[in-house]
Amino acid sequence: MTQPSVEQATLEDLPQLTNLLVELFSHETDFRPDPSKQMRGLRLILENPARGRIFVLRLHDRIIGMINLLFTISTAEGGFVVLLEDLVVDPAFRRQGYGTILLEHAIQYAREKDFLRITLLTDRVTERESQEFFRRHGFVDSNMIPMRLTFSAEKKA
Repeated sequence: MTQPSVEQATLEDLPQLTNLLVELFSHETDFRPDPSKQMRGLRLILENPARGRIFVLRLHDRIIGMINLLFTISTAEGGFVVLLEDLVVDPAFRRQGYGTILLEHAIQYAREKDFLRITLLTDRVTERESQEFFRRHGFVDSNMIPMRLTFSAEKKA
């Protein structure tokens, strides 16, 4: 059996990446799937590698998973850090270790590039299994509480 490979995503991957995010957001309590928004966000990352990286898990020509890393600066850490924005595996391929492959690749990438920290958000109520997955990989709970102020994406006149 052929093993999937981790690769950096390209613009040609946008439709498959968008489908994975729509799947992810259909189970999130804070977000609603909107393929045009998901595609726009992915494109913003892919078109400017200084913003982040998207890695895919590819089996033949099919993307079966993705992880999205955004780059920022932490004044607390005094350097560059990563925000792990999305980790999703196609439902047909879950519970086979593919999420671990993607996460371990992202952690290794961050270490090699001398990032100081990876931070992520996971749904507090409905994603206990997800929280345990990240804890098994060394992530710890934070005392910080995420808060949001959302602005409309509509252009102002």
